[in-house]
Amino acid sequence: MFLSNSFIRRAAVKSLPPLALLLAIAATPVTAAPLYGKAYPSPDAAAADLLEAARSGNSKRIQTVFGAKAKGLGSGDPVRARYERELFVSAYNEKHELRMEGDQRATLVLGNNEWPFPVPVVKIGNIWRFDPAAGIDEIVNRRIGQNELYAIEVLQAIVDAQYEYASVDRDGDGLREYAQKFSSTPGQHDGLYWPTSAGEPASPLGPLLAFAESKGYARKSGKPAPYWGYYYRILTEQGGSTPGNSYNYLAGNKLIGGFAVIAYPADYGASGVKSFIVNHEGVVYEKDLGADTAKTATAIKQFNPGDNWEKAAKPALTAR
Repeated sequence: MFLSNSFIRRAAVKSLPPLALLLAIAATPVTAAPLYGKAYPSPDAAAADLLEAARSGNSKRIQTVFGAKAKGLGSGDPVRARYERELFVSAYNEKHELRMEGDQRATLVLGNNEWPFPVPVVKIGNIWRFDPAAGIDEIVNRRIGQNELYAIEVLQAIVDAQYEYASVDRDGDGLREYAQKFSSTPGQHDGLYWPTSAGEPASPLGPLLAFAESKGYARKSGKPAPYWGYYYRILTEQGGSTPGNSYNYLAGNKLIGGFAVIAYPADYGASGVKSFIVNHEGVVYEKDLGADTAKTATAIKQFNPGDNWEKAAKPALTAR
């Protein structure tokens, strides 16, 4: 199944360690942090302290390194922050070096693939400090790019999961149908995920949720939570801009005519910019819904990718 092999393999290599510590900053208020980060006698001392801050897993400790000027650079996702702190430490231990750019600026380069940490160390008088302001655009752009590619793959995985779900009559009523929700009612198989015991086949979304749990995400009921910076919602009808024109995928209370899913950024401009939509045909479309993305996306009830929605580029496999 796509979800259990190539999807997870691609997902596992998407995170870039140089983002890790900045992603952690948004998880903790910065009111107690000084405006400027710590002062160091050398770039090497700054890099060493950054490593220790990452190892500590303490967001306030990390804020001490960068200062209050780093406020707003994080993604607001503490699970991802923790995961990427671990990647940062791993890449640092794998290989690291400081590359001087003149005698006033140094860049920390991490890992065998030589990822440049986006926040340089700069010299101010006789001291050295990390300069978050110099890396803001790069930090945000990298994170948004990663999250958007990941959102496309999650949508493709959900399409696969829906077809797997509909391959079996899940409720014994003689009909094979698509799921109308992601998580099943306890004791039932009316969603794409349900818990299984050892030796039982996984639910259609089981591999994805297992991967998410391995990174620290917890299954929750009630209020939706973002997954890698995006919210996801199942749609049960399509509009007039699609082949077949407008129709409801529901026949009575059974989702048998098709399905659609929308994904939109949890924090527009920070966790993502584009929203994405897909239906049972598997073609993902994208659109920037603007500053009111949350309100606009929540109001979308149909798969109707007209009005400047464009086909999304297929994600490419990248290496860390």
